[in-house]
Formats: sequence, C-alpha cells, structure tokens
Amino acid sequence: MINLEWLRTFKSVYETQSFTKAARDLYISQPGVSLHIGSLEAYVGYSLFERVSKKLIPTEKAKILYNFTLEPLLKLETAEQTFHKTTKTERATVSIGMCFETFQFTLEKHIPTLNFNVIIRFGLYDQMFSDLDNGLLDLIITPKKTNIKNLEFEAFSQEKIVLVNGSGTDTSELKTLLKNNKIEEAENWLKQQIWYSTAADMEHLNNFWKANFNRHPDFKPNYIVPNICSIVRCLSGNSGFSIIPDFLCKKEIANGGIEITWEGNQKIENVLHFGERLKNPVQNEVNLIKDIFRKENF
Repeated sequence: MINLEWLRTFKSVYETQSFTKAARDLYISQPGVSLHIGSLEAYVGYSLFERVSKKLIPTEKAKILYNFTLEPLLKLETAEQTFHKTTKTERATVSIGMCFETFQFTLEKHIPTLNFNVIIRFGLYDQMFSDLDNGLLDLIITPKKTNIKNLEFEAFSQEKIVLVNGSGTDTSELKTLLKNNKIEEAENWLKQQIWYSTAADMEHLNNFWKANFNRHPDFKPNYIVPNICSIVRCLSGNSGFSIIPDFLCKKEIANGGIEITWEGNQKIENVLHFGERLKNPVQNEVNLIKDIFRKENF
C-alpha cells in the first residue's frame, strides 16, 4: 500500500525542486526525504525526478502523479489544520433559543459587544426543550417548563398579556361597557373592530379571550403580520387592537403611540425562565447572557 507520507514528500519536492527545501518545509531530515522519494519510485516503478543544474526536474510521469494527487492532498492538509488540537485560544460559541420578539427587544442590541460567538434559534418551545437536552442549544428563554431530568429552570421575570390599541382608536364605548361590567356587550363590540395578529402564534389572543370571555375567539384578525414587533409598529399612532405581552410595547406606551386598553378581569401573567442543562461547557458565557436579561426592564 502506498504511504501517505511519501506522497506529501513528493508534493513538496515537486514544488520546491529541492530535497533540502522539502526537508526544511516538512521538518524532516534530507536523508528522510531521499528515502521517501526512493520508496515511492520503487512502488510506482519509474523515476520521478531528474537532476539538472542543481535542480530536480519532474519527469512526465511525475507531472501526471502530481496532478492526480494534488487536490486530495490539499483536502487532507485542510482537514489536518481544521481538526488538529491547537494552543490558540478559540472563541466559544453559545446557542440560544427564544421567541423572535424577546430577542429583538432584549438581546439584539447587545450582540456586537459579546466576545464569543452566538447562534440564535427561534421555534416552538417543545422543540427547544428537546434541542437543549440534546446539546443543540445551551440556553433557552421560555414561559414554560418541562420535567426533563437533565434540564433546570430559573425564573427571572414575568410578562403580562394585555389588550392594547393604537392611539388613533376611539375606545370610549368599550371603556363604558367594561366599567359597567357588560362583558358580553364588550366582547361583541371588540369583535367588530380592526385586529392584528401573527401568522405563527395566536396563543395570546386565545388565552386572553378564553380567560375573560369564557370561549375561544370566533373572529378572524384583519391583519396577519410576521411577528409581534410588526404589530407594535403597525398599531403605534393608528387604530386597531391586539393582545400581546406588555413589555414588548412599553416604549410605544410611554410615548403615547399605544395604549393598554384592558388588562382583563382575569389577568394573564407568564413567568419567564432561563432553561439550561445541568452541565454546560459554556457556563461563563451563558451567565453573561443571563445577566443581560436580568438588567433589561421587563
């Protein structure tokens, strides 16, 4: 069987046209280079180099062999450089799962300041639990928990799910109905209004409606937009309603673009948790991410 080191030595001699230079590049002795080339020539059955004016000139057979083996050898060298253990310090990589809106509201602006790599993944919480347990995620931000043994959850904040409206909406009739506890009439009035929701998740709307009107909403929102941040931008200063977490629109509430219409007689509050594995190889980086979330004003 052909020896890989013979081919690596052959490639170096071919490119440098010198046993001495090849020995220096490969960190082996010159007799070692001569031995490798001699062994390869014995294996293939023909001479590979001719000495002309102190240079080693490749034969036609050597040119064919070089062209045939160059690409595989380059791939092997790349693989060796990639997977060889090095003393060079590498940046850690942290994979985090959360909903898009939570990322945009809290972590997005901090990304350029982090001294480690970050991969953000969005998706359903059940899938996040599985990915966290399997090591595909290092941290998740979730309003739900699971009883998977290898995972632990730490509560750090909470979100309130509220009915909101754009500041261009006339809510005087609704407020009168709610003040007089005319819940059924208030529901009917709301169903006649302009509504915004998201394509992927109507859980907030369903939960709020069921808690306060004792049924699932039986109307279709007028505008289905990509995410809650889009809802906030569309509603701000305009007319219409949506049911969303209050912290996602606190800036717009402060500047008057959005108003909290009603928190509901049955208030809905979700506790937000950090979810992580019991043993985490990037714990220091995860702790830094957790500190960022704690400092955000939910």
